[in-house]
Amino acid sequence: MADKAPVDPTVDLVERAVAQLGDVIAAITPDQAGLPTPCENWDVRGLLTHVVGKGLPNFVVSMRGGTIDWTAPPEEIGENWDEKFRAHARALLEEWRAADLDRLVPGRGGEVPLRSRADQQIAEFVTHAWDLTRATGQSRTLDPELAEHTLAWSKPILKPEFRGPGKPFGAELPIADDAPAYDRLAAWFGRDPHWQPAA
Repeated sequence: MADKAPVDPTVDLVERAVAQLGDVIAAITPDQAGLPTPCENWDVRGLLTHVVGKGLPNFVVSMRGGTIDWTAPPEEIGENWDEKFRAHARALLEEWRAADLDRLVPGRGGEVPLRSRADQQIAEFVTHAWDLTRATGQSRTLDPELAEHTLAWSKPILKPEFRGPGKPFGAELPIADDAPAYDRLAAWFGRDPHWQPAA
């Protein structure tokens, strides 16, 4: 039997980020929907709606060459968020596995390889996996390599003008350089690394 073709490192990272977030979402119960999250003004249901009802479907559209309308309302997810997540995740991973990752697509400042779109998706999945884990009190170990990848990608591009009231991100919080990867990730994206639901 022929050996399976090796998975491209970019696709491997996307798959791992999707799988990690999927495991977190699968453990969330309907009675936790109203719990607060580290994302200001979003409870668990609001964050799930953002991820499952908007983020994932939009990433699939992007991979298929379509134009994303981030202002459009998200899909309704009801209480079947795990089922909807897995359906959209399957569609996204099918696109990644079949894609020509070196195909040029529109990007910042001109055309860029398609593989560059993975970084934003990984960052979205990894950061919100931490948010939801904290919000629902899950005791699980998140993949530190995914956090380090997200930090390495986002450090050069997340400029001060994107932070502050009414902006996508809060101010970066001070933290030790040798703090755990997800503590540094949370602080970089304006979250309190020690956030707890009671706070």
